[in-house]
Amino acid sequence: MTSRRRLIVMRHAKAEPFAETDHERVLTERGRRDAVEAGLHLAATGVVPDYAVVSSAARTVATWEAVALGSRSTAEVVLDDAVYTGSPDVVLEALRVVPLDAQVLIFVGHNPTAAYVAHLLDDGTGDPTAIREMLKGYPANAMAVLELEVPWSDLGPETGRLIDFHVARA
Repeated sequence: MTSRRRLIVMRHAKAEPFAETDHERVLTERGRRDAVEAGLHLAATGVVPDYAVVSSAARTVATWEAVALGSRSTAEVVLDDAVYTGSPDVVLEALRVVPLDAQVLIFVGHNPTAAYVAHLLDDGTGDPTAIREMLKGYPANAMAVLELEVPWSDLGPETGRLIDFHVARA
């Protein structure tokens, strides 16, 4: 891997439709399997997170845990209540304060915010197949992998180049 940073923008895996509160919704069994497969994909492509910013919702925490299992990541994890309900601007602020030495950052969140953040950061010069796939939609368990040449503190519109878009299905 080069010294360029990687940012993975991930939507949580398939979750149960109902719970006592939205925050408490859990992953389905299929969602857990798919999230482990997402981690296996990251490991196979050499993009294993060393830092994670994860929404505090039960389904995003479980998605991250399954991705970490599949990728064998030992990333430092920040569970963030603000990104659970936050706008894309709130997510970007959370990502901008990641330690400078983090090389592969994963954000695990919700739509429409995850899709918006990925599209906002993409400069349009990346992998044509990945761009085409991302434009089709951002389903559960979708991951956009962006390559960045700016420090985390400078994340903003068109500061990343999409190099992979993967929707894991076990």
